[in-house]
Amino acid sequence: MNPILENVRLNVLVSGTASDSHTWNLVYLQLFLEAMGNRVVNLGPCVPPQLLAGRCLEHRPELIVLSSVNGHGYQDGLRAITRVRQEPELAGVPAVIGGMLGVAGERDAASAARLCEAGFDAVFDDGNLEAFERFLARLAGTPAIASHGRAES
Repeated sequence: MNPILENVRLNVLVSGTASDSHTWNLVYLQLFLEAMGNRVVNLGPCVPPQLLAGRCLEHRPELIVLSSVNGHGYQDGLRAITRVRQEPELAGVPAVIGGMLGVAGERDAASAARLCEAGFDAVFDDGNLEAFERFLARLAGTPAIASHGRAES
């Protein structure tokens, strides 16, 4: 086996939302996830819900990560996760969304709760990468490594 692949923890699909044309957030997420040993398929920006669901069926990810920085992530995210969860094969695949999800740019607990009710497993709209890393570690069954290099329990 390829020694690089021995460290792969999760197969992750990263995507922008339908109305978001930003790409650097997606590149950053891909590099962040790959640096932790995950294999990443990055669909890029402006991905409509139907295409997202189709690519998820094709790639069979162990985690779906949506990111938005244009402030329309809440609405786009609801449409995307609703479409993804319509596929029986994707019903149990963990999915998260993060970034600037509302035009006000402020954390909105009610919107985050609604996104989770719609089918997301977590919402990271506060830029807390350590919380995202802990979420990833739980999925992969490994301890999270904090930025100072010690494992968290």
